[in-house]
Formats: sequence, C-alpha cells, structure tokens
Amino acid sequence: MSFWDGLWRGRSMDYESGSAATNSIELTKRHPTVSLSKQGAATGNLRVNLSWQMRTSDLLGKQRGGGLRHPFQMFRPEPVQAHTQSMVNVDLDLGCLYELTSGEKGVVQPLGHFFGSLNSPPYVQGSGDDRFGSGSGETLYVNLDHRESIKRLLVFVYIYDQTPAFDRTHAKVTLYPSNGPRIEIDLDERQPQARSCAVVSVENVKGELVVRREVKFVYGFQAELDRLYGWGLQWGRGYKSKVG
Repeated sequence: MSFWDGLWRGRSMDYESGSAATNSIELTKRHPTVSLSKQGAATGNLRVNLSWQMRTSDLLGKQRGGGLRHPFQMFRPEPVQAHTQSMVNVDLDLGCLYELTSGEKGVVQPLGHFFGSLNSPPYVQGSGDDRFGSGSGETLYVNLDHRESIKRLLVFVYIYDQTPAFDRTHAKVTLYPSNGPRIEIDLDERQPQARSCAVVSVENVKGELVVRREVKFVYGFQAELDRLYGWGLQWGRGYKSKVG
C-alpha cells in the first residue's frame, strides 16, 4: 500500500457516504467560519480536496446541440467553450500559501513542483496535479499534529495559462478532518474573467484552529492573492511539464 493510500484510508472516509445534513458543514456568506478545535478535529491529517465539473446548464446545452457521445469518447474530459469560441479543457489547480509561527512562508502547489512535506515544515503536502478533474480531484494534506507550528494557511484555486472558465465550471473544495463532519465550500459565483480564487483559510487564533470561507476571485495569479492577503513572497513565471 502506498503512502497516499494510507492517508486515503484514514478516518475521514467514514464521512463520505453519509447524509449531507449530519456529516457535512457548508460554509456560506452568512455562516463563514467553523472551529476545528471546538469540534475535536484539530489533530491528525486534514485532507483538502478540490473537485470540479461543467455546470449543468452547459452540459444540457451540449446534449441538445450535439446528441449522444460516442461510447469511446465518454471517458474523455468534457471541453469548455471559451470566450474566444475555441474549445479548451478546464485545468483547475489547488494550492496553499502557508505561514508558520517560526516566520517561514511559502507555497505548496503543482506549478514549480512545490509539493511540500507532511512530517516536516511546512506540514502541508500536495498529491500532484490532476489536469481534468477526475473523481478524486486534487488533494492537499495538512498535518494538524503540528498545529502549534502553523500560523495561517490560505487554500486557493487557479486556472493555469488557459482561458478563464470559472463561469463554466462548478468547483468545490472539501475539508475532511480526522474527526467530525467534512467542511464544504462551493465556488458558486460566476466570475468569467477571474483566473484565481482564494477559497478557504485556516488560522491559529490563540491556539484555536479556525476555518474561514474566503471565496475571493482575482484576475491575476498567486502574486495577486499574495498582495490581497499580505504574504510578502516574491513570484516569478512558472511552467508546467507537458502531458505525454
């Protein structure tokens, strides 16, 4: 069994098949925060998952206009109609800005292969880059057994080097604590020109871990999110490796 399989088979799996009313908490504008500490969920590995799909209205429009897809095409990712009328695949990436109590700051993200580390600083690790939003999506892990070393985290989503398509996708970030209900944040605002979105923050407030819904869209990338939240990092142009 691989390292990632071991994390995947943790206690958070207990909450994936239950009813939404009892096993999930949705963070909204009216109810934007929840305390992991007060729920007894501030230990173990916190799994942060990004998943997305095309909006239902767009899928229905495709079905009306194009009929049924060929059986061998059913497992290929759906393209999204961009503003230039060309077809692109949605490529959402999950990342995390971190600041430790030691003063260390940085980013965990697929771009640049900054995958972090779970058992040493920054105690945040990414699982890799999922180009097409598969069932498992993209995932970050946070080791909350080292919560005293974590000052704040900002989980964000961005569209790498393609036509903005937040208005054509429905994306969701879900936090799976080691104990208690999952925490869901929907990116349900139509922002056709945005390229990045600060989704959720985790902050150590006098020893209490507080999760806050952010959902702030910006037109730029990580540097703009950095300025918005005052991280103070220096950014350069990054590139992804080609998919074979």
